Amino acid sequence: MKIAFFTNNYLPNIYGVPMSIETFRKELEARGHEVFIFAPDFPGYADENKNVFRYPSLDINIRFRLPLAIPYSSKMDKILEKLDLDLIHSHHPNLLGTAARKWAEKKNVPLVFTWHTLYDRYTNFVPFLPARYAADWIIRKAVQYANSAAVVIVPTGSVEPIIRKWGVKNDISAVATGIVEEEFANPDGKSIRKKYGIAADEILLLLISRLTEEKNIDFVFRAALQIIRTDSKVKFMLAGTGYLKDNLEKEIKRQGLENKVISVGLIERGKLKDHYAAADIFIYGSKSETQGMIVSEAMYSALPIVAVDAPGVQSLVESGVNGLLVSENENDFIGAIKKLIADPALRARMSSESRRIAKEKYTAAICAEKMLEIYKKAIEKR
Repeated sequence: MKIAFFTNNYLPNIYGVPMSIETFRKELEARGHEVFIFAPDFPGYADENKNVFRYPSLDINIRFRLPLAIPYSSKMDKILEKLDLDLIHSHHPNLLGTAARKWAEKKNVPLVFTWHTLYDRYTNFVPFLPARYAADWIIRKAVQYANSAAVVIVPTGSVEPIIRKWGVKNDISAVATGIVEEEFANPDGKSIRKKYGIAADEILLLLISRLTEEKNIDFVFRAALQIIRTDSKVKFMLAGTGYLKDNLEKEIKRQGLENKVISVGLIERGKLKDHYAAADIFIYGSKSETQGMIVSEAMYSALPIVAVDAPGVQSLVESGVNGLLVSENENDFIGAIKKLIADPALRARMSSESRRIAKEKYTAAICAEKMLEIYKKAIEKR
């Protein structure tokens, strides 16, 4: 099978969509399929993969660097004309999404669309439009696009009722982005605890996230700080980068908690497994996820989860089994964390369940096979 991915966000960015694309690309190629990626040019970055093709772009940096594709290119047209494709998979409804739909029609092949994002939660990245207007416009365009595709993919089932309510009438299938098991083999959590002076009898709370407004960072941060101020045996590791990072670090210093909060910045991919392994509880507050790959990774790393009960996460975490889902109430969130801190047996049971669920449902191999079945059905129906 020859498959073309069209995406507005790709390497060297290592956020959710690029990592999802890379995970599926590698798994599909390992099964003998060819994957061609069409993405915006990222000035200063050179692709190692010969099957990555770059549209011209505007090098935009609004809160983080995300070059905007210009979806017209005679060079790309010539490349696409020559490709004998079986299917086109679009990862966005606009910009290169329009190019994906055009080429699916030209080549008479199915268009598959993954609805990666709850677009109404990301209007803070469109500063020149009122939030409500931006959300309505983005959702309306995405719904129109989804209804023009052969099938719509959502990363977790909890997203389906949301986009149905918005107006998607097309076939919808849930396929998560899986965990690449090799990347999480032989973690060394002890080295991380030693590096940052975390004693064996101390509990480490971990948050890994982009440090931006839509991830509900302030909520989790306030809760974690309240816990570590009152419990001498608890520390908090904050990992990630984003426009809120400086303010968070200033607040840590203002409260004199530098010895209790470990801000490690962006963790390189190869070291993620060690940081998960160093932790005791993973805490998460985002309400904007369609999956939350970080949560899947934490589960595979055998961490119990405390999270706000929200789309995406609620499909991964079985509350009371491998974690605790609570309302967006600071006291409830703090209470759930304290419950796990105080009960080592409960932590151990939820740790085991997180690992089991992740291995049974969310490995890259399992998810790639699900995606291939959807591709085959879409091609057969054409």
